[in-house]
Amino acid sequence: MAYRDIRVIGDPVLRTTCDEITTITPQVVSLVDDLLETVDDEGRAGLAANQIGVSLRAFSWNIDGSIGYILNPTIVDLSEDEYQDDEEGCLSIPGHFFPTRRAWYAKAVGIDLDGNEVIVEGEELMARCIQHEVDHLDGHLYIDRLDRAARKKALRAIRDL
Repeated sequence: MAYRDIRVIGDPVLRTTCDEITTITPQVVSLVDDLLETVDDEGRAGLAANQIGVSLRAFSWNIDGSIGYILNPTIVDLSEDEYQDDEEGCLSIPGHFFPTRRAWYAKAVGIDLDGNEVIVEGEELMARCIQHEVDHLDGHLYIDRLDRAARKKALRAIRDL
């Protein structure tokens, strides 16, 4: 296990769609260990593999004392009528927070290291985490979801990162 450095905006790995994990190799097991160790820090809610430089579809979470991971997550359900517009931040855009519209509820399905189905679902912060981390795995940052005025402000604010 290793605590890994976080890649920041401007690093091309953050804008690359991550590859599906087809075989559980020792490298994938090591990746999960690293994701779990790196997310287990104060103020960290989630961490996608590409944020530590690995372009594979995996993320970990640290929500309300619950730490876990999912491989090959796919969002299968989002609330259609309820949204949240709270400020969102990102380890890859350190020190900046902007109001980001997300579904109130989200559900993702994937697998664990044994190939067993994993279902991760929740409301509020967990829903935000699922959507945020899957966006990362698809090569998107949360600032991509901001409205035009907020995005312009965000890009100005993060120019010096």
